[in-house]
Amino acid sequence: MAVEPRFSWPTRVYWEDTDAGGVVYHAQYLAFMERARTEWMRACGHGQELLRDAHGLVFAVRAMRIDFRLPARLDDELQVSVALVECRKASLVVAQQVLRGETLLLEAEVRVAALDPAGFKPRAIPDALYLQLKSLES
Repeated sequence: MAVEPRFSWPTRVYWEDTDAGGVVYHAQYLAFMERARTEWMRACGHGQELLRDAHGLVFAVRAMRIDFRLPARLDDELQVSVALVECRKASLVVAQQVLRGETLLLEAEVRVAALDPAGFKPRAIPDALYLQLKSLES
């Protein structure tokens, strides 16, 4: 399945995403980014259930570096992007951005570990998936 090197997922800011001033609460950006990474994997042909059931694999965030630049506000239309920076045998490094139109609101680097779903111990990404992801590195 062909996937663009930079994947983009649209979302809108709803009331429950904001604080009393109508500004997106900082932790909500984590949910926006998680959903975009999940949809990126689905676009690659690997939904979360398939990864767990067919490949014995789950991905979990290990570390994040986030640079909040400008706030998103109630009712904003956003684009949350995903670009694979590095694919290792048991982890991924993903660059993510949140944009409102052409305006950059947030940049993040997300380190994701490949884990066995039963014991949550590190494990290698299956070869076919590894090769597919490796081909998407930017």
